[in-house]
Amino acid sequence: MTGTTVQNPYRSDFPQLAREIHGRPLTYLDTAATSLKPQAVIDAISHFYAHDYGTVRRGVYLLSQHATSLFEGVRARAARFLGAERTEEVVFVRGVTEGMNLLASSLGSTLLGPGDEVLISGMEHHANIIPWQFVTQRTGARIVVAPIDERGVLDLDALPGLITERTKIVSMVHVSNALGTVNPIRHVADLARSRGAVVIADGAQSAPHMPINVAELGVDFFVCSGHKMFGPTGSGLLWGRYEQLERMPPFLGGGEMIDRVTWHDATFEDPPHRFEAGTPQIGEVIGLGAALDYMERVGVDVIHAHEQDLLAYATERMCAIDGLTIVGNAPHKSGLIAFTMDGIHPFDIGTLLDQEGVAIRVGHHCAQPLLRSLNLTATARASFGLYNTREDVDRLVEGLQMVKDVAG
Repeated sequence: MTGTTVQNPYRSDFPQLAREIHGRPLTYLDTAATSLKPQAVIDAISHFYAHDYGTVRRGVYLLSQHATSLFEGVRARAARFLGAERTEEVVFVRGVTEGMNLLASSLGSTLLGPGDEVLISGMEHHANIIPWQFVTQRTGARIVVAPIDERGVLDLDALPGLITERTKIVSMVHVSNALGTVNPIRHVADLARSRGAVVIADGAQSAPHMPINVAELGVDFFVCSGHKMFGPTGSGLLWGRYEQLERMPPFLGGGEMIDRVTWHDATFEDPPHRFEAGTPQIGEVIGLGAALDYMERVGVDVIHAHEQDLLAYATERMCAIDGLTIVGNAPHKSGLIAFTMDGIHPFDIGTLLDQEGVAIRVGHHCAQPLLRSLNLTATARASFGLYNTREDVDRLVEGLQMVKDVAG
């Protein structure tokens, strides 16, 4: 059974969906990698550069003051979006990768020493692996990996034995980009913090798709990327408990993050400006603010419900394809499906689907250790967004049937 035609009132907000690919309508199923941009975000960025551009916190003239007001206004909106208690707890970063490197360098160098441990899970993105490798190699600490089962579910029974007095930091993905698994972050955070560990959640795949309240999650830090939540590339948010941010040294040095400078030493601004050296990504932050406004108007709960419907429908239809195996079968998943097809390389799947105008992701998804543990080198992945419909799923399934026919 295919999906009945239901008008999606949000598709017209995304101008890129009007384009054709190889003479066919675009079916965009790569939202987990990056989301399409609504016209409201495009307009906000264009208007800022055409009418309001000025550098921030550096001028007494009107344009600079206005740009500063717009820039800091986004920080307040971001705090509301994340459920933060204080606006000063929000640091602008270029994305999760920069946010994780900031935390590993600044927090890690403060907390870690020889024999200490950083706990991550067996489903992490490279952005939550490599920065910890850097800092543990410098400090003599080590990385411990919490296991997952064959469904892609975190082994909660193993956690109490892994979080010990040596565990200083627990850094874990909220939603796996390679499996779709939604991790029980509150459970992990309660256990870790009861044993004195600091808890970080990678929200790259959760903030765009489900309501987020950092207080309810119980974590100490939360990071997310703007380009996955309808905003521009080069934008992102790092939230941290203010008392934690106060104890952390700067990540980068330069202008704007200083209080007083001599030739031989310096004192630094309070958070969040301590962590925002140099001229920031002003236009990108303005665009991110427009994206947060858009998500608020639509309702993150509406986005979540829509994507869960698409996930259920796509799972049912794809399970009916002979030779197709879904990778990641956790009971709680976000709106993405990773899969393989017998005898067909994922890159061939993606290339053939592209000829039909269907855009999916193929590869290791920056999760090589995870895929290696599953005896895989690559998977294909379809991921859903607000702008997708059941008809998009039907086009995907029809395309996969075509792939089978061509490969057969």
